[in-house]
Amino acid sequence: MRQLNLLSYNVQAGIHSRQYSDYLTNSWKHVLPHPERLVNLTRIAQLLHQFDLVGLQEVDAGSLRSAFIDQIQYLARHGAFPHWYCQINRNLGPFAQHSNGILSRLRPRRITEHRLPGLPGRGAVVAEFPLSDGSDLAVAILHLALGWKARRRQLAYLETLAIEHPYLVLMGDFNCGCASKGLRAMVQQTGMRGLDCELKTFPSWRPRHNLDHILVSQPLKVVSARVIDYALSDHLPLSAIIELPEGLRFADPL
Repeated sequence: MRQLNLLSYNVQAGIHSRQYSDYLTNSWKHVLPHPERLVNLTRIAQLLHQFDLVGLQEVDAGSLRSAFIDQIQYLARHGAFPHWYCQINRNLGPFAQHSNGILSRLRPRRITEHRLPGLPGRGAVVAEFPLSDGSDLAVAILHLALGWKARRRQLAYLETLAIEHPYLVLMGDFNCGCASKGLRAMVQQTGMRGLDCELKTFPSWRPRHNLDHILVSQPLKVVSARVIDYALSDHLPLSAIIELPEGLRFADPL
């Protein structure tokens, strides 16, 4: 097997936003549980089921607002993923567990957590999958800062990951689009592919900004990429099919 079907989705902890005013009127849902949240997560799991590997942002690892349900584990179970991992980036105890998550049908050889530069609360989780030549495909799930100064430092940090991993996928909520000088500089410096200004994911009810990206290092190929009209968050999910170079296979096939 040479191809992998990927999905990146900022799920906003299972909160469905339909307009900008919802950020105010639904703000209590970021603190307290609500039955709609589990309904949304179940519908999200139905979408995730068709993919090989999923990167999640803004998931809750089990707190008051999620009714103490680990949302990553819940989505893994209902999406039938045998392998999953949670990176808690902002631990507010029983009140919130802000996390990145990875769901995979392939067994990773290793998973490492990275704390990104800037104020605490932003991170990347890297899963490495063995290839037929003994190397690894590294997939980094990330959620970058809102502020441009911190984000530039974080993008520079991603350049070090590209040096460390010849076969690398960066996927997640970058909180910036094609107009970002920092993002364009990182892509140019690393030679990453997949930056597409037409893949607009935010806001989900009227997408105008391409804040979510799936980027791959040059030995890899993006076969196709698309935004999926599945508005159960304030972001739309972004999918891509990527392909390994000729002669390479995944050591642990699906």
